[in-house]
Amino acid sequence: MKAVFVAYNQALTEAVNSILDRHQIRGYTKWADAQGRGSNTGEPHFGNHTWPAMNSAILAITEDEQVEPLLAGLKKLDNKAEQQGLRAFVWNVEGMI
Repeated sequence: MKAVFVAYNQALTEAVNSILDRHQIRGYTKWADAQGRGSNTGEPHFGNHTWPAMNSAILAITEDEQVEPLLAGLKKLDNKAEQQGLRAFVWNVEGMI
């Protein structure tokens, strides 16, 4: 099992949800109002007057074989809407109940 953490501009919510559905990833936890800033060129998403955009974040636990197709779909979306901001990270799941 893998944990996939996805942080993205809220403007991409429908597209991210569609990718999760397409890859049959049903179980996840979502944080609707996440603040952050890209590590290289991303603008801050702080939800304030100066930086009004906001992020959302999802943590999904998936089967190993779902990870690469999911990342490919997310990468395609990121390439299409590069200025919006989207990042995904993968960890091993050591145990769960």
